[in-house]
Amino acid sequence: MTHPVSPLAVTLPEMPPLPGVRLGAAAAGIRYKGRTDLVMVELAQGTTVAGVFTRNKCPGAPIGWCREALKGGQARGLVVNAGNANVFTGRAGEEAARRSAEAAAKLLGCAEEEVFLASTGVIGEQLPYERIVSALPALHNALTEDTWHDAARGIMTTDTFPKGAVRTAKIGGQTVRIQGIAKGSGMIAPDMATMLCFVFTDAAIPAAALQSMLGKAVKTSFNRITVDSDTSTSDTVLLFATGQADHPDVPETGGPALRDFARALSEVLLDLALQVVRDGEGAQKLIRIDVEGAVSHGSAEKIAMSIANSPLVKTAVAGEDANWGRIVMAVGKAGEPADRDKLGVAVGGVWMARNGGVIDGYDEAPVVAHMKGREINIAVDLGLGKGRATAWTCDLTHGYIDINGSYRS
Repeated sequence: MTHPVSPLAVTLPEMPPLPGVRLGAAAAGIRYKGRTDLVMVELAQGTTVAGVFTRNKCPGAPIGWCREALKGGQARGLVVNAGNANVFTGRAGEEAARRSAEAAAKLLGCAEEEVFLASTGVIGEQLPYERIVSALPALHNALTEDTWHDAARGIMTTDTFPKGAVRTAKIGGQTVRIQGIAKGSGMIAPDMATMLCFVFTDAAIPAAALQSMLGKAVKTSFNRITVDSDTSTSDTVLLFATGQADHPDVPETGGPALRDFARALSEVLLDLALQVVRDGEGAQKLIRIDVEGAVSHGSAEKIAMSIANSPLVKTAVAGEDANWGRIVMAVGKAGEPADRDKLGVAVGGVWMARNGGVIDGYDEAPVVAHMKGREINIAVDLGLGKGRATAWTCDLTHGYIDINGSYRS
């Protein structure tokens, strides 16, 4: 099924060629008809790689493959298919992953362990890897440096718009570029937020330093978003550094030389993560939740995610109802320290309650006006400490049921 483009959609940015990366998309007929569903990326010799994966205890075969491949720290290729997640498929799923990597490795002239895999789509159905193997030779021959937009579309499932982000950074005074694509719309919740993200840079960065920066950036981006509280079996974020840029050598541990790169990487991941929320299944509104005054940052994060995952809060936003009582409920159920007599709640920058009660003279009119917008801001002050955190989610509408009720049909 096709669905209307999300009203929160953003335009795919210009994504120029990135030295050391060739990519493309093809229609392999894995599940969809009349659209691309297979993406291949060829990476320059010497490319380093980092990855963060789902912590779901029933991961797909590609997750296991990538975790092992990541130990080598080197990458020459990436193969991604949409329509079939290759999850809960047993030994047959592992065989499908191995055969796909083997076929790509022969075309790329590299070891199988230098090929990374990702799959997204229906769970529990055998992946027809023969279609992938059959489509790869022609796809490899057609790879170019400027087909980023095709690749962004090729990894989509229930997404209504392709997602991409680009930033630049300085390493030793020299400019490097970071750009990536992502897919995700439903089954979005930490850890991480079915969601795939592939980021590339022309910088030369050791794998260990890449891994450290990626892990930190994911915590404040993909692990701070939720659409439906369901953690995918396929979540993957991969970061590739092709080493084609001319800049001073970076220490194995990274350090101050990568401070600006880490900043730009965090911006790319947050940009992509918010696009995933903007494309939440059936979403009509983007919701930002800021929690402050908690006993610790970790406590604030749990409270923010409790609010973000509350069906009652999300449906209230969908109905444009400024029901702050539901926010209080979500704070209380988080299991974190809270004192109702110190709690404050604001919507759209207007404080509705302070110290456990409604503010004298509270005027609901500006809050009602804010609730009619596309982007909703909720703030909570626990009044207990200096812990703070931000989370993002979307409203919960009947569209979510329509999409997921017909996903396999």
